[in-house]
Amino acid sequence: MRIPTRLPSTLATISLSATLALSGATALAQSSAFPAPVAFTADQDHRNMMDQLGIQALRPGPNGNPKAPDHANYDESKANPWPNLPDALTLNDGQKVATAQMWWQQRRPQIVHDFDEYVYGVVPRNVPRVTWSVVATENERVGFHPVIATELNGHVDNSSYPLIDVNLRMTLVTPADVKGPVPVLMMFGPSGLPAPVQPSPDQLSRINAALKALLVKQDPSLTGVLAQHPGWVPVRPVPFAFPQMNADGDPPNTWELIAAGWGFATLDPQSAQADDGAGLTRGIIGLVNKGQPRAPDQWGALRAWAWAAGRGLDYLQTNPAVDAKHVGIEGVSRYGKAALVAMAYDRRFAMVLIGSSGKGGATPLRRNFGEAVENLTGAGEYHWMAGNFLKYGASKAAFGSMNPGDIPVDSNELLALCAPRLAFVSYGIPEKGDAQWLDHRGSWMATVAASPVWTLLGAPGLSTGNLDYRTAPMPGVNDGLLGGKLAWRQDDGGHTDAPNMKYFIQWANKFIPYPDKN
Repeated sequence: MRIPTRLPSTLATISLSATLALSGATALAQSSAFPAPVAFTADQDHRNMMDQLGIQALRPGPNGNPKAPDHANYDESKANPWPNLPDALTLNDGQKVATAQMWWQQRRPQIVHDFDEYVYGVVPRNVPRVTWSVVATENERVGFHPVIATELNGHVDNSSYPLIDVNLRMTLVTPADVKGPVPVLMMFGPSGLPAPVQPSPDQLSRINAALKALLVKQDPSLTGVLAQHPGWVPVRPVPFAFPQMNADGDPPNTWELIAAGWGFATLDPQSAQADDGAGLTRGIIGLVNKGQPRAPDQWGALRAWAWAAGRGLDYLQTNPAVDAKHVGIEGVSRYGKAALVAMAYDRRFAMVLIGSSGKGGATPLRRNFGEAVENLTGAGEYHWMAGNFLKYGASKAAFGSMNPGDIPVDSNELLALCAPRLAFVSYGIPEKGDAQWLDHRGSWMATVAASPVWTLLGAPGLSTGNLDYRTAPMPGVNDGLLGGKLAWRQDDGGHTDAPNMKYFIQWANKFIPYPDKN
């Protein structure tokens, strides 16, 4: 029997490595033709983008605190100053989309172009290739099931600009007791082996002896200290701990996926691009731009995170344990936005679980309820979007002023780009922490408005009789609409999609081959 242990912190090692890498990059910049990356703060980068666009002033976003004098609007009667969502099935010239061919050849490219140009930004054509390598593979257990866990590193070719090093972190976990390839849900978040195999008691004793010897070698005076504390060891076994259950009392999401015969992959989006404006001259965006600030039409963090998901999918399609035709993507909050963007742009993803995504995700940009476009154009969140998106928060600019009603596309069309594949829109309730700020009703309206695209493409859409997004009644809490390939469910949990995971798995299994378990 192996006793779980906790290894000593590696923070000092990581800090030293980062310092050496930074000093090495500085030395390389000084001794080569490569200019050092621009070191803007988020405010400076935000100002730089405003200057590029000729914007003198932006409208401030509303406050999320309902007691603040500048609080966000939560009055439904004031929520729709631009009541008409753009129609996903109407061409830019006003012609109605009547066939699947018109959708694929005409309308879908128009929508993609507008999201590229005005909302999320264009991914440059010269993004370097990614080479995946296996860091470690172990036989572990997730819940009560044996699994094969593989930790991966995706190195981005930085030969064109060696001062920025980007390495994508992903872990793939597949059940060991299932025959053949399995569907996999890729999840945005921290990546690492789920249950690393620990040293045996004998191995742990040897590790501790070696660590003590190193301490004494570095500082001989510690010999006396260690002699005074013979029972102390650098590394102690970790006591057994029960897993943290989901908000609904069910096992963790990963346990549910493995128990259902699925696999999962955890992808760290911030290994591709930092979640702040100061990082825009670093990460994959900075690497492509050789450390220089973005142009207004270039990609923001949401597209960068979606790009990373696509590169992860590249690897998964080569792994024989993965059913490459049934790989999904999942995320919550800002990562819910990114999951939706990944699904919309990359048609290889078969399904998506969009958790509490809010503005910039499944909630209409035109809606004035909770978070506003002006929050997305401010210095705290602008890095998610293309620089051009700042125009829609401008109160004074060389081009005058613009507002959310001027945005040529909206979230119903982003959802429509997922058709006819599987898309599940998930929310919790404000009482448990899934704040009104996210505008649950707005996302419901967008989901209803997107549904006709599924129907046009020959797939069952949202299973509701009323498809008028202005009047369709929002389903009650825990009353999911899971009959079609476009699904909606608001659970009674908080800012998490965990209570909806079991419903997502059951729903998806209706449309994909169920794994053949032993």
